[in-house]
Amino acid sequence: MLYTFKSSSSADVLMLGDAAKNLIAIMGKDPTGTQGIVTVEQLPDAITRLRTAIDEDRARQAELERQRSEKDDIADREAGRTGMAAPVGLAQRAWPLLDMLETAHKDAVPVVWGV
Repeated sequence: MLYTFKSSSSADVLMLGDAAKNLIAIMGKDPTGTQGIVTVEQLPDAITRLRTAIDEDRARQAELERQRSEKDDIADREAGRTGMAAPVGLAQRAWPLLDMLETAHKDAVPVVWGV
């Protein structure tokens, strides 16, 4: 399922089902529904929750990278694996939505999806 996040203060953000549901849950909303809203009053909490999740994901990814041995790095290079083969992390998926939330907060307008 495709989710479209909307706000009158920015362009729409499109996201596929599982990624969108994960971010909706992180913001403290019900991920099982097909519609939702982050009201103006709820925006600061949603922004904080999303930023925290992004920071935690970045720290987790950095730790995983540190744990990789030189042998693994050499094997990856020899196998031709590049940054394009790397999985997309939460921070990359969440950034457009976080930007939308911050802009909506600045303009005091809600963010909705499924409407």
